[in-house]
Amino acid sequence: MSEAATTRRALICGVGGQDGAYLARFLLGKGYEVVGSSRDATSMNRLGLKSLDVDGRVQVVSMAPNDFRSVLQTITRTAPDEIYNLSGQSSVGLSFDQPVETIESIAIGTLNLLESIRFVERPIGFYNAGSSECFGDTGDRPADESTPFRPRSPYAVAKACAHNLVVNYREAYQMRACTGILFNHESPLRAERFVTQKIVRAACRIAAGKREKLRLGNLDIHRDWGWAPEYVEVMWLMLQQAQPEDFVIATGRSASLEYFVERAFAGLGLAWREHVEQDTSLLRPTDIRYGAADPTRATRRLGWKARHDVDEVIAQMSRAEQERLSQAGAGLDQRVPT
Repeated sequence: MSEAATTRRALICGVGGQDGAYLARFLLGKGYEVVGSSRDATSMNRLGLKSLDVDGRVQVVSMAPNDFRSVLQTITRTAPDEIYNLSGQSSVGLSFDQPVETIESIAIGTLNLLESIRFVERPIGFYNAGSSECFGDTGDRPADESTPFRPRSPYAVAKACAHNLVVNYREAYQMRACTGILFNHESPLRAERFVTQKIVRAACRIAAGKREKLRLGNLDIHRDWGWAPEYVEVMWLMLQQAQPEDFVIATGRSASLEYFVERAFAGLGLAWREHVEQDTSLLRPTDIRYGAADPTRATRRLGWKARHDVDEVIAQMSRAEQERLSQAGAGLDQRVPT
């Protein structure tokens, strides 16, 4: 059998985002042919793919996830063996301002993908990007796969709906579909609208001599922060199992946002309280105070365990940002170090 006949093809929906870029690199390393989708392939932000030196190796096509015909045509035309659904509005905070767009892009987008797979009648593996936000406040009991969902934002409601759709299609149509319930995971590819990147970049600018104040909302929230390049590995692992099932993916260690801020500034020789101000306009209508995870099942059944915790995530992101600023000062190509 020829190599062309045995090469697997993956369709990554949302390839322009942090996870999409890392997943594309990972799958290319596994010998996959990778196709990525974006609402508009011609205007998609390719910074992540370029930073990872895989831009020229990924075919990017236009697809509107909330349009069934567009999704069906894309799947029919690209004929993937695996589909990774990483698309949709990705900001919890923005979902309060744009709830309709959020729910359409996540819940309806997932439904269109699942229904298109059922329509084409091919054995396509389907991975869905879930979210720890579905659990709501976990309190002092870490969430696992049996923990009930208590969503507290339009984003979380949409993700919970998408999760349940995957379960329904898996059970009703025997589809090879699963959801990774991912807790927060960061990298140098994070956009600055995410608070972790906002903190790291501000701290690095201040350390470089810029006079500014970092304005943040609630510093008492606790999250489990992991390293994004590791999390895409488990997405692939989940689709290689004989029986698809859903998994909680996390490091198992939670820390407060205040801790994240303190460590980011301390790593640069700065006292964070001198540079940070609370801004009440940044507080969300409802917020999750404590998010904690128990990823035991992923370790036991997939053999996966996070290798980087929050301290290493902060250090890696800070080093990458310092290098980026150094390149900018020298007038060099400002690729994001990874």
